[in-house]
Amino acid sequence: MEWRDEGIVLSARAHGETSAILELFTREQGRYLGLVHGGAGRRMRSVLQPGNKLSAHWRARLSEHLGTFQVELVRPLAGLLMDDPLALLALSAASATAGIVPEREAHPALYDGYEVLLETMQDGDVWPAIFVRWELGLLQELGFGLDLTRCAATGSRDDLAYVSPKSGSAVSRAAGEPYKERLFRLPPFLIGTQAGEASFADVAEGLRLTGHFLDRHLFAAHERHLPDARIRLMEKMAARAE
Repeated sequence: MEWRDEGIVLSARAHGETSAILELFTREQGRYLGLVHGGAGRRMRSVLQPGNKLSAHWRARLSEHLGTFQVELVRPLAGLLMDDPLALLALSAASATAGIVPEREAHPALYDGYEVLLETMQDGDVWPAIFVRWELGLLQELGFGLDLTRCAATGSRDDLAYVSPKSGSAVSRAAGEPYKERLFRLPPFLIGTQAGEASFADVAEGLRLTGHFLDRHLFAAHERHLPDARIRLMEKMAARAE
């Protein structure tokens, strides 16, 4: 059994004295794990940093085996973000969150969106809104999409201002006003198809919204918690909004 593809590093952990187990997100094969011989060495550690894009050759005697990777660096990312702590935190949060994608299950649209997100990480005015959009896409792709197009109570598409924490559906300002303390605020940049400009306050609210549903539908279902890096990112965004 073998395949070749390009993929983005989600994580790498030491295995034994010299090897590492690589978690790679690929377009055609999905999220895959494999052993990298020599992966614990200094040169390979820099290659196996989260966010880096690799050319990978995976092979195993049987499909159910862990298998081994041979990899080459295509495009680095982590090193380019060293002077931007918030972007580095976002990269860690995105890598950890993407780890909830089912193993060995292709999600090409989700991969494409993830690649776009990482390509914008050097632009601090752009990536925060795209991060939230990507998480909405993750929920949609895995069967838990939110309906932010019309009011759940009235069916209206106008003046959408809130989101129900139970149904994940938008609620208009008029319908939601009496219950607004129990609803999420719907950030304006999430209304429509384009990410658009977003303030730190809007991004923080967007992260609170997606975080609630990621935790409820995906992480809790696997007896896991929302990743620490993801929680810290939301806290940092909220602090910048103050």
